[in-house]
Amino acid sequence: MVEEGNTYRLRKLTKDGDANAVIYVDQSVMNVLKWQKERQEAERKQLGAAWVDHDLVFARDGFKLYRGEAGGPQDPEKVSARWRTLRTPLKLPEDFRIHDWRHSKVTNDLEAGENPVEVSANVRHHSPGYTMARYGHSRKNGAPGKLAASGANRLGLSSLV
Repeated sequence: MVEEGNTYRLRKLTKDGDANAVIYVDQSVMNVLKWQKERQEAERKQLGAAWVDHDLVFARDGFKLYRGEAGGPQDPEKVSARWRTLRTPLKLPEDFRIHDWRHSKVTNDLEAGENPVEVSANVRHHSPGYTMARYGHSRKNGAPGKLAASGANRLGLSSLV
């Protein structure tokens, strides 16, 4: 949901425009989303008619009512400002953006040996080739040695050393 002038517009959730996309998350992310839903539901009850429901996961809160209402989309600049205040206690670099977590997740999954096809599908890239072209650079460093060792193991040569 994005604000345009005095109105709101629903922006497609995924880069590929699939409004029905299923995005898989781990249990820790699910716990945060459940906590957020409970927190937001309590605020909705407290604000009553001042809460205008836009069916958002992270809606504008009632700290400072905007146009007399809460529940609408958050101002992206305010989200970024809140993020900047959270980075320090999280011990993250000053230039670490919220979106960088997405990049970190893909890189960590690939470095952990996850299937590139599955990693690509999970982050809704159009192809595993794109994912590997964008994120495969971090795997190149250790790849030759790992491939040589695994090849030797498959052939039974590692026992000769």
